[in-house]
Amino acid sequence: MFQYAHKPIADKGSENQIMDWDLTVTSKGKLINIKLRELIHYRDLIVMFFVRDFTTTYKQTILGPLWHIINPLFSTLVYAFLFGGIAGIGTDGIPQLLFYFGGTMLWAFFSACLSNASNIFITNAGVFGKVYFPRLSVPIATMLSAVLKMLIQFAMLMIFLIYYIFTGSPVHPGPMALFFPLIILWLGALGTGLGMIMSSLTTKYRDLRQVLDLALRLAMYVTPVVYPLSQVPERFTFFFYINPVSAPVELFRIWFYGLGSVPDSMIVISITSTILVVFFGLILFSRNERTCMDVI
Repeated sequence: MFQYAHKPIADKGSENQIMDWDLTVTSKGKLINIKLRELIHYRDLIVMFFVRDFTTTYKQTILGPLWHIINPLFSTLVYAFLFGGIAGIGTDGIPQLLFYFGGTMLWAFFSACLSNASNIFITNAGVFGKVYFPRLSVPIATMLSAVLKMLIQFAMLMIFLIYYIFTGSPVHPGPMALFFPLIILWLGALGTGLGMIMSSLTTKYRDLRQVLDLALRLAMYVTPVVYPLSQVPERFTFFFYINPVSAPVELFRIWFYGLGSVPDSMIVISITSTILVVFFGLILFSRNERTCMDVI
């Protein structure tokens, strides 16, 4: 056990001094050791990591944060040309710009949370080896950075949505759209949880980082990003049930566009999977942070 003194307090009537300990660092004996008070105490550090992650991404670029809009918009145009134009895949009556942009936005957010969390110990090895702070503050900061990037894209999506509403398109946002932060939390927790699980593996086996990038590219096509669930043949629906990203993506379209469908059982499976992923992610992350410097 290590203790750090804030300042000594003189004991009146004695030459001794009483040390006022304000921080105690102990070895972790619990399966999951989340110290919420400690995370709150280090909230300024979380903000610092958050600002670092956001600013360094587009440092020394001309367009800066505008790339957060350009990238999904370009992907939307490509998907509309390939899947909507050439392949002729329907979008359940949703305008193609709204359909593809919304799906791309949500998938990019999920994949960013997963990728960033999976590289935590490698990209922050220099900091982890020098000073103590709650390591969980880093994945929290990376998720917040991904949230801000997605909110920039969400603002653009709302501009498109307002335009289509006023032009008479059959899109009707419902009152459940107010619960959009729950979808952000849902996808953010799922991506970060999976990332923390992967971080325990990529720390030892660097090749898995390349495998993860490939797996994310392939997994997008088993997610209703470029086509709705209604277009999936029944014999393939099993893959979408076991894919926990499918439910929040399709639910987003129902809430904001008033079109689409998602089975209740798929939602339950996705939420259950997310809870389990976060639970095991925290366990593996807690274990890995004790030995990561020896491996790296």
